[in-house]
Amino acid sequence: MHILSTNIAQPTTIEWRGQAIQTGIYKHEVDTPLYLGTEDVVNDHVIDRRYHGGTEKACYLYSADHYPFWKQKYPQLTWEWGMFGENLTVTGLHESQIRIGDRFQIGETIIQVTQPRQPCFKLGLRFGSQKVVNEFWDSSFPGVYVRILQPGHVAKGDKFTLLERNPDSLSVEQVFSLFGKNNQNIDMLKKAIAEPFMAQSCRKDLQKILDNIK
Repeated sequence: MHILSTNIAQPTTIEWRGQAIQTGIYKHEVDTPLYLGTEDVVNDHVIDRRYHGGTEKACYLYSADHYPFWKQKYPQLTWEWGMFGENLTVTGLHESQIRIGDRFQIGETIIQVTQPRQPCFKLGLRFGSQKVVNEFWDSSFPGVYVRILQPGHVAKGDKFTLLERNPDSLSVEQVFSLFGKNNQNIDMLKKAIAEPFMAQSCRKDLQKILDNIK
């Protein structure tokens, strides 16, 4: 894996159901390195910190390998890196092969995988159709959020070095499936909830799913 594109956004005001809201999903590629801080990416803009940013979702990564899948569905769009609101567009990132708690070195930083992305209506605004939100949930391509264990700069071309695998954890794809096709899998839900490196917000959402089964 290596970084193909570094992306940030300025706040953008859009209309949603008759109200003006701000969002930072309109990421665009930049030529300079990014500084990954412990709570966010410096010079990026995180608007709604209930769902983005913070120590457990400080940076969002998405795989360039998944772009062809989405381009086939939305050929009318003007495609550019950062379409999914990711700070880092990465080659070779496959959610089925990355586990919650895995640690990587990238450039000056050390990151740890915390959860899959849970899409909301703002992704639909970026794509010009709310249909993409359900399609995203139905896919196996959620991307990954990470915590920053060692802040520092990352740049295009920087490679990922696996420092420590969390071998007993679920993969990012498995966790994401608990919001859909595996949402009745009690054992898997319990295992995900018990994972110590899982982001707390994701753990709470999974606990709600489990509580509704009982």
